[in-house]
Amino acid sequence: MRIYIVIPAHNEAEFIGQTLESLVQQSKIPEKIVVVDDNSTDGTTKIVDSFIRRHPFISLIKISSEAAHLPGSKVINAFNKGYKKLDENYDLICKFDADLVFPKNYLEKVASHFEASAKTGICGGFCSVYEKESWVLENLTGKDHLRGALKTYRKECFLEIGKLKSAMGWDTVDELLAQYHGWEVKTDKSLLVKHLKPTGKNYNKSSKFKQGEAFYRLHYGLLLTAIASAKMTLKKKNLQFFLDSLGGYFKAKKEKQPFLVSEEEGCFIRNLRWKNIRKKLF
Repeated sequence: MRIYIVIPAHNEAEFIGQTLESLVQQSKIPEKIVVVDDNSTDGTTKIVDSFIRRHPFISLIKISSEAAHLPGSKVINAFNKGYKKLDENYDLICKFDADLVFPKNYLEKVASHFEASAKTGICGGFCSVYEKESWVLENLTGKDHLRGALKTYRKECFLEIGKLKSAMGWDTVDELLAQYHGWEVKTDKSLLVKHLKPTGKNYNKSSKFKQGEAFYRLHYGLLLTAIASAKMTLKKKNLQFFLDSLGGYFKAKKEKQPFLVSEEEGCFIRNLRWKNIRKKLF
């Protein structure tokens, strides 16, 4: 399977060298890697250029967007810029973060999952973080959900879901829409990827309502929003997150923000969420 990878990057000089090194050392080498340098002011470009000189399947494009790190929109806008530079001769398209270290067999194992089942639309492993002198599973990870940091899509699924939404919650929307269209999401707990920078480190105050806004735009409704917000609050161990999430939901409702999915897709999403909740409870 032909694998293309797009890596959005903003001031990742501390980590991107390790990310690229882990990818060029894969047992299955990707056909193309595009790094999208979004207005970096550190040595990100210099490091990427050093890899390009040694590995012709790596390329770099430079863009300039807003300095603020708003969850979802900034990273997906950068991803889309990189994707547009690629041809369509791929089987799998990956959106990877620039602060990951992949096990050597990562791409080979992921490709094997797609080859094993024609229904697999999205696949990946799990992020681990360094705590108390060891690498442990990141606490934001659910066994049936893939983190936005390391997504791999089958081409047909990627196109059918309308590619990636430039909004907070994009890495939930993609999986829900994939299931709506009959695709399966495959997780592989044996593939632990080192996540070098804690999630949300760069999020600023202007992003605090974004999670609740995303729940509204997914047609969750108030009760599902409250349940999802409470679940994430427990993981983050921060009560303010719950209040901000609900505040974001009501803010989006008052402003009549546009939905990310249709009413029919929203109905499917709500039913799927309630089904999963009942499964966990009973």
